[in-house]
Amino acid sequence: MGWKDTAEPLLTRMPAVQRLQGQGSDVFGRFRSILAGGQGTIMQLGIGPIVTASIVLQLLGGADLLGLDTQNNPRDQVLYQGLQKVLVLVMCCLTGLPMVFAGTFLPVDSQVAASLGIGESGVKWLMFAQIFMGGVLILYMDEVISKWGVGSGIGLFIIAGVSQQLIGGLVSVPAIGSSEAGLIPTWFGMLFGELS
Repeated sequence: MGWKDTAEPLLTRMPAVQRLQGQGSDVFGRFRSILAGGQGTIMQLGIGPIVTASIVLQLLGGADLLGLDTQNNPRDQVLYQGLQKVLVLVMCCLTGLPMVFAGTFLPVDSQVAASLGIGESGVKWLMFAQIFMGGVLILYMDEVISKWGVGSGIGLFIIAGVSQQLIGGLVSVPAIGSSEAGLIPTWFGMLFGELS
């Protein structure tokens, strides 16, 4: 399980095409640790598509609109799991397209577009492809974690996101030119008379 512990924090810091972290409007900012994603990164979508697809399929299955017997028929169980994966990919598209092409969620830097020579719409398509692949990677990591019996991949992603926010909020040191620091460095600063 060591690769997952490395992959998820790394992917939440990997910018999509250009350095976007801290840019654009992040309507999901309050839920980032729960969604296990990062604004402007490959993991922009987080676990949202997986959770949404699961809820939609459970509602359709509960209303018996799918016509599948997932309790007794192994073939229907396999079909249900395959349908869930396809629906996750559809949800990655349906949530990724508006984030990239609508509003100011992920703004495009005209200098990056000029240096790549593909125009701003080309950069947007490139960002969408990266965000979509991030959603596919989350689906893959969830499948691997669930298959090997470690537990729920979604639960581990949530725990990793909350832990990252908690530890970062406690011990983060301020960057050069920034006054934003974690609780412990701020406390030591106050203890030694730095009340900025």
